[in-house]
Amino acid sequence: MIGILVTGHGTFASGITSAVKLLAGKPEKYVYVDYLQEHTTDELEYHIREKLKELADCEGILIFADMTEAAPYKISSELSVKLKDTFRIRVIGGTNLGMLIQANMARGYVIDVDDLCSLALDEGRKHIAAYDEAEELRESGR
Repeated sequence: MIGILVTGHGTFASGITSAVKLLAGKPEKYVYVDYLQEHTTDELEYHIREKLKELADCEGILIFADMTEAAPYKISSELSVKLKDTFRIRVIGGTNLGMLIQANMARGYVIDVDDLCSLALDEGRKHIAAYDEAEELRESGR
């Protein structure tokens, strides 16, 4: 099974994990790391490394970060390179709930971390939209 690690600013990781559990049940081989205000980047890296150890028996690890170009994403990306001889890691920034739930459920049949990463990105794009009241009215015939 491919492992999932979720990280982000504040309680993003624990919060989105709560939503995943509510909608899809308690996931296996799934860990998270919150990056709290009082944490340094060294502490964040330490916590991510520790959680990666919990996923050591996975066939790959997909890390979901809240946003790109920020510490959780950057540190995860750097670790994916530093630890490439130990772990097969892919990192996604800009995580949304739809992509995370789909990736979690797809781990039952997707066995390659690159394929799961692509699936999650495709699914994530589907869950981004802006409500257009005028379009809604046209489609409903009003």
